[in-house]
Amino acid sequence: MNIENELMTPSEVAALFRVDPKTVARWADSGKLPSVRTLGGHRRFPRKDVLETMKRSQGTDE
Repeated sequence: MNIENELMTPSEVAALFRVDPKTVARWADSGKLPSVRTLGGHRRFPRKDVLETMKRSQGTDE
């Protein structure tokens, strides 16, 4: 699996943004951050989408 297809846990995303994992779940529920559900019902976030969201939030278009 290449890094663009890698999935991140809510805790990993929360650590990047320095927020609580529940905040990450709210972002997903509101559509601010794309997520997928595992067969067990756990939320996962595509790394590519997380990094793009992070760039937008910082105001950089690299």
